[in-house]
Amino acid sequence: VQLQASGGGSVQAGGSLRLSCAASGRTSSSRFMGWFRQAPGKEREFVSAIKWSGGTEYYADSVKGRFTTSRNNAKNTLYLQMNSLNPEDTAIYYCAASTRGILSALRVDSTYDYWGQGTQVTVSS
Repeated sequence: VQLQASGGGSVQAGGSLRLSCAASGRTSSSRFMGWFRQAPGKEREFVSAIKWSGGTEYYADSVKGRFTTSRNNAKNTLYLQMNSLNPEDTAIYYCAASTRGILSALRVDSTYDYWGQGTQVTVSS
């Protein structure tokens, strides 16, 4: 599975961005798709995940109510709609795919088998 993230950019606090992640290859093997982010000097952290077949969504507490993840199976694309952005959301955002589908480990990056290259999101105050 190959993943290509896009849609990052620079916005002011309160603004919105929509990230996309185009998947190719053996996408049928993916059970969950996720978004993670890594801010400078910090460890990579879970943002959201979605069950590829059924659409159940999972979010980190820090983004719940502001971010929405969705997918378009026909286009093999994962999305992350980010609203009410604040400077703490500044990070490189990565999409990832998990073939194992371990629900209890969705928030753990080692659960994911494939990773995109990352897209930079910068939020200024």
